[in-house]
Amino acid sequence: MRRSLALAAALLLLAAPALAERQAFRVVNRTGVPATELNAVRTPRGARNDWGDNLLTPGRPLTPDGGFRVRPAEDAGCRFDLRLVLQDGRESVLRDQDVCAAPELDMTAAARPAAPLPVPVTPPPQVEQQRPDPKARSVATGTGFVVAPDRVMTNHHVIDKCSRIILRTPDGRWLGAVPPARVDEALDLALLAVPGLPGPMVGFRSGPPVRRGEGVVVYGYPLAGILSDAVLTRGEINGLAGLANNRSQFQVSAPVQPGNSGGPMLDMQGNVVGVVVSKLNAQRIAQATGDIPQNINFAVKGEAALAFLQRAGLEPRVAQSAGAERSAADVGEVAARSTVFIRCEK
Repeated sequence: MRRSLALAAALLLLAAPALAERQAFRVVNRTGVPATELNAVRTPRGARNDWGDNLLTPGRPLTPDGGFRVRPAEDAGCRFDLRLVLQDGRESVLRDQDVCAAPELDMTAAARPAAPLPVPVTPPPQVEQQRPDPKARSVATGTGFVVAPDRVMTNHHVIDKCSRIILRTPDGRWLGAVPPARVDEALDLALLAVPGLPGPMVGFRSGPPVRRGEGVVVYGYPLAGILSDAVLTRGEINGLAGLANNRSQFQVSAPVQPGNSGGPMLDMQGNVVGVVVSKLNAQRIAQATGDIPQNINFAVKGEAALAFLQRAGLEPRVAQSAGAERSAADVGEVAARSTVFIRCEK
């Protein structure tokens, strides 16, 4: 009995530091000027030197002497870089702060940010372009998105029985997919190899769990030949299962049309939470019930799509969806850089 109590006490002591690391810390604006942006990023910030998302709500600046409580992720550790962006354009920065030892941090000195270094322009790889075949017997179209260098995810039904698959990239090139495709017919997913398509790739949401009512953005190429450009639509997660209680799908209200299949569905932080797959056949339901259903559409869950990619040997980018939501326009810009038009020739 004594040994069991001692062991329990030892385990409790070992767990205590981890619990301490998860405590919130408070950032106080001591600059004398309202701040429009607050960033808190684990040290070191990584090769891209990215400050991450703005923790403040748009339109609600952090007033002078006002405080903001930050609750880190469980595995974030204790050391953070912090930045306030002020209304006058200056920045207040603290680097490598131990927020476990000092849970209240005063942001004081502010200065103009250094001019950003020029971003090198990398020319697209010199891969021979493909062109649509005007003599193709049959053509179907869909959407896909970059999940790794030279790899595109879409639906299996988009590329099924194609004799040739070509993709139009965001920079306007036509590239060919190299068979064979990796597919999961049950999930209706496919992974294409597309040489010359380096990215950027979109990130998948790693948490928190998706809830009913969350806003989403769908991006893709519906109704090819009628609509000539990419289309963005907004909606919500309506249900956590698809048709006939399919637990690998979401039900969503974002309008989709033929050609949207295989396109990304992103949350309002710009992370993939689903892959558009189908819509309810309103005409058939109306014939059976006498009622016309509206905006009942389905997407393969992002976690199912991520597991499919991992089974294929890829390690896609993942990220927590935390902090302030972005506008639909900003999320659309994230999607636009990585979404491709797919042409299936038979």
